[in-house]
Amino acid sequence: MTLISPATQHRTRIKMCGFTREADVLAACAAGADAIGFVLYPPSPRSVSVERAADLARLLPAFVTPVLLFVNETPARIEAACTAVPGALLQFHGDESADFCQDMSQRTGRPHLKAARIPLSKVHDFDLLEFAHIHQAAQALLLDAHVDGYGGGGKTFHWSLLPPNVNAHLVLSGGLTPANVGDGIRALRTHGLSLAVDVSSGIEAGKGLKDADKMRQFVQAVRTADNALSL
Repeated sequence: MTLISPATQHRTRIKMCGFTREADVLAACAAGADAIGFVLYPPSPRSVSVERAADLARLLPAFVTPVLLFVNETPARIEAACTAVPGALLQFHGDESADFCQDMSQRTGRPHLKAARIPLSKVHDFDLLEFAHIHQAAQALLLDAHVDGYGGGGKTFHWSLLPPNVNAHLVLSGGLTPANVGDGIRALRTHGLSLAVDVSSGIEAGKGLKDADKMRQFVQAVRTADNALSL
């Protein structure tokens, strides 16, 4: 497969994750989010029940996609969540195998994202090219920092040390904020088939409590980077 020229991608897609409140979902959509993530992992401070995720997802307008985040979940619970939240994408953020992820996509009829947990200090110890090959059925790979537990913990990894020729659509995550997301886009824009971004803690007033101003600032920072790179 031939990599897409960076000149052909003028709009970086934005996923915002970890929503728990109606007002925050509406503010994210108004700001320009393309996807809204709901954490279905009980140990997370941003976790919501399947029923709560379904209620929040009903607020999404057309062309804003719900994403359900799972960590080492059972097939039965994944299928139940998909029934409750029509049209949601699946995000696997734990130790799920490629076969498991692909099987769940086939059983639910939903595309999936797979998180690649990148070491903070030893990026070269993680073979992203091999990971992309193993998880080639994923719609995209979500690049997050590897910290204790699951999720990036608001940490960034060394973007510049990733391989420049990843045969996959990429979603940059982990410690993104309005102040640094432009740098992340500039660093990784040409590294894969396309680049999207994913933010959670960087748009919060507290864990699971989003800040409308920060969400608007984040979207503006992404658009500023897009405009600069399209010149």
